[in-house]
Amino acid sequence: MRAENSHHVIDAARRRSQATRRRAVAALRRMDNAGSSITIDALAREAGVSRSWIYSQPDLRAEAERLRARPPGPGRLVPDRQRSSDASLLRRVEIATQRIRELETDNKLLRHALAEALGERRVAPNCGDTPRPRVSSPNEMNSYVTDTVRNANHQLTALIILLAQDNH
Repeated sequence: MRAENSHHVIDAARRRSQATRRRAVAALRRMDNAGSSITIDALAREAGVSRSWIYSQPDLRAEAERLRARPPGPGRLVPDRQRSSDASLLRRVEIATQRIRELETDNKLLRHALAEALGERRVAPNCGDTPRPRVSSPNEMNSYVTDTVRNANHQLTALIILLAQDNH
């Protein structure tokens, strides 16, 4: 007569089932932490199990569906490993501020050069082949340059705000 060895087979099946479940749970956590799109198919591939096995596990399936349906929270838009550090954001703001200062300096120099050119043009005889400036007075040019600088400053400010929002 043969000995009853079925308990060994049952124990091995139980260990395989527990290992498979641990892999699926770990895969679900990894995908959630990475900000990956969580679908049953993606979860099955990540865990190395079949989709039918996941469908046979109501709690895993429900958790995957809950995570997929969850609206993105304020900190969930960008995974942590892709988010900029505070030092990086501060450096970006410093660079943008430096660029604004450089542009303001350039604009001052251009205003001065334009005023000189307009003054020289007024004094010079009017030649038929010399094109007339679009702006006829220094005040008009000053207004034009001021508006251009203001628009550039608004655009840089909007860019800084977008960079800050993109990383939070």
